[in-house]
Amino acid sequence: MTSTDVTLIEVDPADVKASDVKTMPVRDNEEAWKVAEVRDIVKTLTADVARLLEELSENEHELDDLLHTSEGAGDDQADAGSTALEREQEMSIVNNTREMLQASVDALRRVKAGTFGTCQSCGGAVGKARLQAFPRATLCVTCKQREERR
Repeated sequence: MTSTDVTLIEVDPADVKASDVKTMPVRDNEEAWKVAEVRDIVKTLTADVARLLEELSENEHELDDLLHTSEGAGDDQADAGSTALEREQEMSIVNNTREMLQASVDALRRVKAGTFGTCQSCGGAVGKARLQAFPRATLCVTCKQREERR
């Protein structure tokens, strides 16, 4: 998968209306979502997508260079091991960037679909504070803790 394999979605913060945020779930101890809060999250996610696309492009280019670097006949085992480690690290960075990019795009899709803020496990509210700190969150704290214990 390359950076062009991600199907992007555009959500204009100005398109977020009061009727959209009224249906967004909140936890019992939280105030209802405000339009400005959701618009800020959309701006953050949109900026994340742009930044991650750029990072992914750069990382994929670096990985491509590493993968096409031929190991010379004079390389010893230490050099070959070092090259292999560098490739593994770069692949890990590329994969992590792809996952974060996909999570950001998915969060924008949930905003547009009106399902943003709903826990994908229990169907309850993820929580405003959690989403404001980490807008890609898909699970409430309880479900996330349960997942991490497994």
